Amino acid sequence: MSRFTEILLVSPLADGKSWVIKKDFGYDVGEEGSGDTINVPIGFMTDFASVPRPLWWLLPKWGKYGNAAVIHDYCYWEQSRSRKESDLIFREAMQVLEVSNWKILLMYCAVRLGGGLAWLGNSQRKKAGMKDKVTQILPVKSVETTSSLRLKATIQY
Repeated sequence: MSRFTEILLVSPLADGKSWVIKKDFGYDVGEEGSGDTINVPIGFMTDFASVPRPLWWLLPKWGKYGNAAVIHDYCYWEQSRSRKESDLIFREAMQVLEVSNWKILLMYCAVRLGGGLAWLGNSQRKKAGMKDKVTQILPVKSVETTSSLRLKATIQY
């Protein structure tokens, strides 16, 4: 059976929607020790599940599926796998987390139907040289935002 490699350790940013990874985090695809591991680096920023606000009563941005959402966000940013494979990994990871079957089906169908825009947007941002999903400057204050981290990185480099 697949497994997550570490506990998920994140810190919120002041924008109220972004979180930054504070400890190495990963997922073994297919089965533990398969050699196919997704490694999410420290500094990666996630918004967890991209659920439209009117549906938060049914599927909040964070839930039992949170770890799977981070892996999925990273797959969509990195794009070393196909979008379909990334979505299948999301489904598999939710199964590992023992998310209820109806939520797995609903969330998997949602990313298959609506994830294309996020995939395309990330692809265009990467081509334009944006690296706002992975920061080398980790937040040290609770007032940090994605914009302030990008500004610090620009000044430092």
